[in-house]
Parts: sequence; C-alpha cells; structure tokens
Amino acid sequence: MTKLRLLFLIAVAAFASMACQPPTANTNTGNANATVNTNSNTNAAKPAAAAPSKETLMGIEKASWEAWKNNDSKYFQDILSDRWVSFGPGGREDKAGNLKRMTDVKCDVKSYSLSDDQLHMLGSDVAVLSYKAKQDATCGTTKVPAEVWASAAYVREGDKWKALTYVENAVVDPKAPPAKAPAAAPAATDKPDDGATQDALTQAVMAVETKAWDAWKNRDSKAMDPLMTSSFTYVAGSGRYDRAGSLKTWSEPKCEGNEYNFSEPKVISVTPDVALATYKADVKGTCDGRPNPPAVWVASFNMKEGDTWKNAFYTDIPR
Repeated sequence: MTKLRLLFLIAVAAFASMACQPPTANTNTGNANATVNTNSNTNAAKPAAAAPSKETLMGIEKASWEAWKNNDSKYFQDILSDRWVSFGPGGREDKAGNLKRMTDVKCDVKSYSLSDDQLHMLGSDVAVLSYKAKQDATCGTTKVPAEVWASAAYVREGDKWKALTYVENAVVDPKAPPAKAPAAAPAATDKPDDGATQDALTQAVMAVETKAWDAWKNRDSKAMDPLMTSSFTYVAGSGRYDRAGSLKTWSEPKCEGNEYNFSEPKVISVTPDVALATYKADVKGTCDGRPNPPAVWVASFNMKEGDTWKNAFYTDIPR
C-alpha cells in the first residue's frame, strides 16, 4: 500500500522470510480518490454492511500504486488510517513517519503490474489483500526488488476504507543458495517493551504468538493447529500459503538449534474481534541446512473466536 518500496528490503531481498519454507507454495482500476461507501441512509437503522468486493479494494490499491508512481505523497495523507503501522529502515513506523519518508525520498517508477490477488476478510470491517507485484523502479539511488509478494490491510472507518498496514517481501527462490546475512538495520524508533507495561490485549495476543513460535521451534504441527483460524493465510517471499500449506511449511523441514526472542511488541485493537500485532523476533538455528534469517519484523492479524484469540493472517520481513 505505502509505495516507498521500503529501502531496507533491498538489503534482505535474498532471504526467505523463514529459512524453513518448502520449495512450493499455494498460491478495475480505481482513481486517486477511490473509497468504498457503506449504506448512506442515515434516517433508518442500518443493516450490517456487505463485504466489499475484491475488485473494489484492488481499485483503491491500484490507485495508491499510481500515487506512488507519481510521487504524490498527499494522496496517502487521506487514505492512510491514523492507526497506520508499517516497517521502514529503522523498524516500525507510524503514519507520520511513513509520510515523511515518502516525501523525503523520490522514486522513479518506469512500470509496474499487479497479479494473483486474493481478498481475505477478517470479519466485516477488516480486509487484507495479498498479491504479487512486478516493478521497474528506483527510489533515491536504490533499485527496488523486481518482484514482491505484498500484503495490504484495510479497515472500514465510517463510510470509507482506510489503509491500516502494508508489508512486502521480495520474491525469493527457496532452492537458491543462502545469501550472506544483511547488514544490521538502524535502531528502531520505538522503545523496547519488556512486557511489564503491556496491556491485557497485548498480553493475550502475544501469548498466542508465543505458542505459535514454540510450536515452530519444536516442529509440532498439532500444537500449532488450534492456534489458527480455518481460513488462516501466510504470505512470504516464497509465496502465499493457506492453512494446510502453512502447517507444512512450519513443521516439516528438519531444523537444528531453533531459538527465538521477541522484542518491541505492539498490539492495536482494529475492531472488537480483530487485533493487529507487530513485533520483532530475533531468530537462531537452521532448517534443511539453511540458516534462519537472524531477525524478522512480524505483522500478525488475530481474530477472536468466543473468548479465544487465533492467528488469522501472518506475514514477516527479514531484517
């Protein structure tokens, strides 16, 4: 969604988002003011709003790519939610930081194309688009990845759909030899959170994230299975995975020395039943002889089923 084409992705383009991924994966243009309108009749009780079509939201997404191509940072001032969160060269950033970055760094975009798009509804008011993008562009003096898997989340705010987050992973070949580890990224602007000041929502959602990572560490698909919604989706540099593919991806490879440590967790309530967790995970170990990326930034949507939070959509970026 926010088309600065995150510069720090260039440094990690040769890394898969987790080194234990398998070799294969399951895999109307709008104008710059495009919005999705809900029922405008304010004089009567409103029924539950219908879910948006994939074409409608992709229209907004394509409009944002056009704005990026035209270096039109003003467009994003309106389309980004005030709750916006994404990742930049220094780690997690908010709306103000993202807009400043887009204003400061100009991009020369010769061409782009979007394909393989899917719509993932998380309730009636949160939508996540995942798709593949090809691009020929340079931001500042840096050539951006030629192909990426993108995840763009939108939230209904009043009668409009606002962009909530955007994450992209440079397309990688899981069979390619591992590259050297990327240089250390600049320090994140957020202060680390050791858990002592976490609110109840953050504690509840991060408990689910911890159980999921423990299951990955222990190669335990049975422990991971109840933590995921039936429509769970995972997007990485090696592709897009459904629930079954994700379980296979995270449990079947032969791994040694897997360890992880979370830092800087932040969880926001998107709707009463949907929460977005972002955090950094430092990782050790190897899977199928390939080193795990030393660290990843994670964006994970969780949905509440009864009194239980479960993973619904997950993506991460090596750093």
